Amino acid sequence: MTLPWTRGRWALLAALSRGRYLRLALMLLAAAATVLFGFLFPQVVRVTVDSVIGAEPPPPLAARFLLWLGGPAALRTRLWVLALAAAAPALAGAGANLVRRYCTQEHAEYVAKRLRDTLYGHIQELPYAWHVKIQTGDIIQRCTSDVDMVKTFLSNQMGEMVRTVFLAVAAVALMLSMDPFMTLVSVSLLPVIFLFSWRFSLRMSKQFLACDEAEGALQAVAQENLTGVRVVRAFGRERFEIDRFEEKNQTWARLVTRLGGAQGNFWGIGDGITGVQIVLVTLAGVLRCLEGQLSVGTFITFYAYVNMLVWPVRNLARLLTELSKTGVSLDRLRAILAETPETDGPDDGTPEIRGEIVFDHVTFSYGDRPPVLRDISFALRPGRTLAILGATGSGKSSLVHLLCRLYDLPDGGGRITVDGHDIRTIRRKWLRRHVGLVLQEPFLFSRTLRENIGAARPDADLETVRAKARVAAVHDAIERFGAGYATVVGERGVTLSGGQRQRVAIARMLMQDPPIMIFDDSLSAVDAETDERIRRALRAHTAHAATILISHRLSTLREADQILVLRDGRVEELGTHDELLARRGVYRRLHDLQNRAVSDCRESAAPGETDGGRSEIERGGPDERTRGI
Repeated sequence: MTLPWTRGRWALLAALSRGRYLRLALMLLAAAATVLFGFLFPQVVRVTVDSVIGAEPPPPLAARFLLWLGGPAALRTRLWVLALAAAAPALAGAGANLVRRYCTQEHAEYVAKRLRDTLYGHIQELPYAWHVKIQTGDIIQRCTSDVDMVKTFLSNQMGEMVRTVFLAVAAVALMLSMDPFMTLVSVSLLPVIFLFSWRFSLRMSKQFLACDEAEGALQAVAQENLTGVRVVRAFGRERFEIDRFEEKNQTWARLVTRLGGAQGNFWGIGDGITGVQIVLVTLAGVLRCLEGQLSVGTFITFYAYVNMLVWPVRNLARLLTELSKTGVSLDRLRAILAETPETDGPDDGTPEIRGEIVFDHVTFSYGDRPPVLRDISFALRPGRTLAILGATGSGKSSLVHLLCRLYDLPDGGGRITVDGHDIRTIRRKWLRRHVGLVLQEPFLFSRTLRENIGAARPDADLETVRAKARVAAVHDAIERFGAGYATVVGERGVTLSGGQRQRVAIARMLMQDPPIMIFDDSLSAVDAETDERIRRALRAHTAHAATILISHRLSTLREADQILVLRDGRVEELGTHDELLARRGVYRRLHDLQNRAVSDCRESAAPGETDGGRSEIERGGPDERTRGI
């Protein structure tokens, strides 16, 4: 099936408007009625001046109207009747305009809501690789500013464009029926205005796109700075970040100023052409009235019609400009919607998962770059623990990403099986539901601690949440907070210490009770004593699961059933702690280095030098801020 956004920007709008076609039809009828009633007022003035006050014979339709009101002679003494007759279409036109505006506003809000929902739902399904390469600020800018641009066009400019089209058609038809020569004079410069507006809108498209991209880059810098505020403070990078923001802001301001200057030139030239058009109509009308070729009432009507027509056509430039900007925004939104979401094959299944993992000659690279994993093979059974050790860039996280199907193995890259099933034949969501993952830098939501721990099971009772927190050795720390499990943590868990964030993330994963558990250096921020206490509790709690431990702390890895040492994406060593020590290879050298470093630290450390990894909440830091974040 062809998706609507692949057929063009306006096909996307048509698809989003589905279900509101009757409302759009009502808007069109209301726009036509607004124009019709607007043109009736000058006609009443024309008949009054020419046929009631003056002696000109009225047009056939107007003659019947005058007879119905009592005839021209009687109306000369009751001009208030004609005033009421002129007011009636004005009131009716106001009512029709109200309906038109309501329909356009309601339609715009409906489309904007559907567009936001569609974007958000689509982004949730996009692969991890897409999220890695795109800037968060740019996504937010597209989902806010660009959606608002579409909504503004639909609520304001679209209705005006429809009204302008009806206005031009009706005005030319009525003016031709009154005086063909004056009609030619009245519309002589309108094609010039239209072509000038059209060319301007085409020129502005690139400038609007550049402004949008510059604004997205500016928002990306601001979002990155606010997210990494602790790093900025810790390294004293305030001046650097200010300069970086000012550079992006200057670029954006320069582009917007250039755009404003171009728009100013356009409006000035357009005003001049419009003024010339009105002057031509005035001169031609006055001369023809003096020569007796045109009645005063008809001249007044022509002047009114030209004023009614020339300004909407003049405004067409702005409408075309807004149309161009909306087109740019729609293209930027379509670029997101055109990204291919994660999909499962028709034959992908949901087998029972117990946790038996096999990596069979796995080789993997990111795109065209050199492989980050080369010929990796190992096996892990349920109830057993595999520890992975390796330098930065050795492929540890890539191995985890493959197991969770955040990336898929290419053809010829080996196989990864879970309980004998190739993971490429297992539905992604089903697989991830059975794989618990705790990262070194876990993400916590700006919600209560209970909601963060119970994210995998929102319906779990408080006692279950507390039980998992005890296993993760974070229960006592939570109880020391003023609101306990109802404490609202800051954005990304900023008001907790690093160790507390990791332990909350461990408790959250334990709530999932998965048959496969992965700890990606997730105890790096806790002290050795707490590390041992957590591992002791986890051994009893995860006895049924296949566990993968990634760590640089050998005391964490030594009790694993197998230890895998990675180097440059290859298996350097594989065996138990004692076996690897006996080989006197990489693992033995790291073991000796860490033991020597620990001995040196113990000799030089004075008692009471650490705060025990306490959070800002415990240290009396931003407690008030925590309650409201």
